[in-house]
Amino acid sequence: MSHHLFLLSPSDTPIYSLTHYSTKLPQPTSSSLSSNLPTWSTSAFAGTLTALSGASSATQSHHVQGGAVRMGGGQDRHVIQMIANASLDVIEDVMRKESAMYLKSVDKFNEWTVSAFITPGNMKFILLHETKNDDGIRSFFHDVWELYLKTMLNPFHTAHSPIRSIVFDTRVRASAKKYL
Repeated sequence: MSHHLFLLSPSDTPIYSLTHYSTKLPQPTSSSLSSNLPTWSTSAFAGTLTALSGASSATQSHHVQGGAVRMGGGQDRHVIQMIANASLDVIEDVMRKESAMYLKSVDKFNEWTVSAFITPGNMKFILLHETKNDDGIRSFFHDVWELYLKTMLNPFHTAHSPIRSIVFDTRVRASAKKYL
């Protein structure tokens, strides 16, 4: 099971991203998009449908520390970025309607659910996840927000510039391991 976090500036510039692979075994999913279509319709687009549906072949599985199997190849990163980018319009629509910082699940694409957290400074924290864990995600977003604020208080860090701090990365990963 994986979680993908993106921190975006108010102008939607990526500042930080994290992919966290949980050691928990993923729950069985229903059949993929490409398996629901007739074989003649998927032959020319098999790679695209496979990537968009989240399915993967045996050659694309990788073993992760702890014995869990992580699915997907290099192309999955681009699909994840596309899903996060496509959800920005939905997030902005929900922002106009609600004044809450934690927007819960704002969008869904196949097995991926998009949750968002908006700071008072209009920073967007976007998390793509496969399972429902509202309390854990809320706590994770609050931890990341606190870490982000501490990073912004650093006089040597420029606001809205990419975060390259090893301490920030380590603490976000620890929080992801704790809550997700």
